[in-house]
Amino acid sequence: MSSPHIITDTTSVISAQFARQHHVPVIPQVINFGNESFLEGVEMDIIAFMHRLCTSSELPKTAAPPVELFVKEFERLVPTGRPILCLHPSSEVSGTVRSALTAKAEFPDADIRVIDTRTIASPLASMVQCAVEWAEAGLDVDTIETRIQDMMARCRLYFLVATLDFLARGGRIGGASAMVGTLLQIKPILTFSEGRVNPCEKVRTHKAALTRLKEIVIEQYPRSEDGIGLREGYLTVMHASAVDQGQELVENLRAALGLAEIPLHNMPPAIVTHGGPGILAVGFFVK
Repeated sequence: MSSPHIITDTTSVISAQFARQHHVPVIPQVINFGNESFLEGVEMDIIAFMHRLCTSSELPKTAAPPVELFVKEFERLVPTGRPILCLHPSSEVSGTVRSALTAKAEFPDADIRVIDTRTIASPLASMVQCAVEWAEAGLDVDTIETRIQDMMARCRLYFLVATLDFLARGGRIGGASAMVGTLLQIKPILTFSEGRVNPCEKVRTHKAALTRLKEIVIEQYPRSEDGIGLREGYLTVMHASAVDQGQELVENLRAALGLAEIPLHNMPPAIVTHGGPGILAVGFFVK
């Protein structure tokens, strides 16, 4: 069995450079401002989105990628005879998996596998990058799919938001909904688990929440016997209009874990739409 093509979408936050270099189709999410629709990363980048978000009288909404975008990529790749492995965000917060499965149905004889990774953002990026690395090394699609399933079980994603309002309005708040009424009294640390947003811990101030976020990562991140953080934990940091805080978090975690590099990602518009400006997040994989 041959190695697969890898497909993902813009919620994975992988860079355009990586996608071009490794020939990874990145299917765009749809951002709607009123009656206007934009393909994320194609017709609207993060800079234009943040400007529109701050100046618009109404909040944007998101939509899953149109089925025809997947069909177009499948039509191009299926004739190569290689399997296709699609890695997408949790179906509980996005319709992307549903769009991919609908498109897959038009190619009944092709080996197209659509994986609901049960996560989103940079942990999804780590899975995509690993899948690409394994495919380029010649691993077959069964092996890669099994390894991705293993990563899914070990995935951890924790984050802070400036306000729960965006999550509540967009219906993506999951098990954290009970916190909305007490927002003035707490700064919650949230986690993305079981495919949706859930509460992790409640603290009183943003400073205390950030300190506790660091502690959680340091407590849980996999290390070698000499205490150095393992590369295989794939630690990443993300932010939405909080680059200075994001960079400081990167440096603090690098020093604490002895890691040479921790990627810092901008949250894409489709995620900022639901989390709002000011998101600060960490993603990694435990042993």
